[in-house]
Amino acid sequence: MRNGEMGLGSGAGGAGSGSGSGQQGGARGPWEQALAQLDEAALAIGLEDDLREILRQPKRCLVVSVPVRMDDGSIRVFEGYRVHHNLARGPAKGGIRYHPAVTLEEVAALAMWMTWKCAVVGIPYGGAKGGVVVDPRELSRGELERLTRRYASEILPFIGPEQDIPAPDVGTDEQVMAWIMDTYSMNVGHSVPAVVTGKPVSIGGSLGRAAATARGAVYTLLAHLRAEGESPVGKTAVIQGFGNVGGWGARLLAREGFRVVAVSDSKGGVYNPSGLDPEAVLAHKREAGTVASFPGGDAVSGEELLELEADVLMPAALEGQIHEGNASKVRARVVLEGANGPTTPEADAILEERGVTVLPDILANAGGVVVSYFEWVQDLQAYFWTEEEVNQKLRRVMEGAYLDVRGRAEEKGWRFRLAAMALAVGRVAEAMRIRGLYP
Repeated sequence: MRNGEMGLGSGAGGAGSGSGSGQQGGARGPWEQALAQLDEAALAIGLEDDLREILRQPKRCLVVSVPVRMDDGSIRVFEGYRVHHNLARGPAKGGIRYHPAVTLEEVAALAMWMTWKCAVVGIPYGGAKGGVVVDPRELSRGELERLTRRYASEILPFIGPEQDIPAPDVGTDEQVMAWIMDTYSMNVGHSVPAVVTGKPVSIGGSLGRAAATARGAVYTLLAHLRAEGESPVGKTAVIQGFGNVGGWGARLLAREGFRVVAVSDSKGGVYNPSGLDPEAVLAHKREAGTVASFPGGDAVSGEELLELEADVLMPAALEGQIHEGNASKVRARVVLEGANGPTTPEADAILEERGVTVLPDILANAGGVVVSYFEWVQDLQAYFWTEEEVNQKLRRVMEGAYLDVRGRAEEKGWRFRLAAMALAVGRVAEAMRIRGLYP
């Protein structure tokens, strides 16, 4: 399927129009954003037109029907996707998202970003992503399990420890991964822990995986501050999104000496210039279901949070949050992208002009896939590491990747996103050149 013919980037029904992403009407959706970033990097490194054309297309896009028997005996049919972008550097790797606004465009864009993410941190994977159009909060546990097992059965021919290794994403967790691992294992007749990552430790998960994405982002930020000759102590941070990445991000930043002054989730946020206690906010969310009603500060919306004055802004929700309409109002000095694609290309240009440093998603939030790689390696060799070992290895990878990107940025006079994209695209293109074109 070619992207133009299948509707990727065509507008109607695209992820940008319905994801609740905060983009203004007419703004580019995630797939078009991903293509724009690729084209800019390809031009910057002088990439051959034929390789650029290959990289502009997903290798394969699978659309599946997922019929599920609900608790009341009725049947509901959900739509699911699995996209492989490029496998030149190794098996496909990418999360599975359960969200009511999931689209094929969004999943394809996320798969492409995964290709670059794996390449920029130097791990031997290609990019993939999956999704089901569903609000998991509306399902019972039994319905969620049946949905997961049926979806896993539908994508079964495309996944495997040497083929495509899924992981959690928005709306999924380690329990969902356990169901997928079990479904795959039952079909092949023996246990295959390495078919997924982000699963419980009791069935082959890795210590340190739960906090890995946020921890990798914090390691990236600390490396940046050291390179700038600055200390984290006393600096302020605001975090949009208080799920796994945002929640862990708040706690880890506070441990490093940051003052977390605002956090938000899909229902609203809370702001206190004197600082919030992330552990108390987390406890409140577990009880109330949202951070919005936390009594320790003033109410603030997710959109207003983006415009608060702070040293660091960490968007850790969905894509397209910082766009042409609000980039001029961002008052943070550094944007640490915990989410995938939270900043549009138009916003990138505005932030660069205003001197705001953006630590891009393909670098900053790669900690999750790095520790997923560690989990996969541990599963394949049936030998597991301590959490301290995992975190030490993660820190080395993230700091090394940051220095690679910074070095390229300083050498070429590029902003960090272009430097990261250029490194990643160059590495994937080199693998493609060496392997050649079959047949």
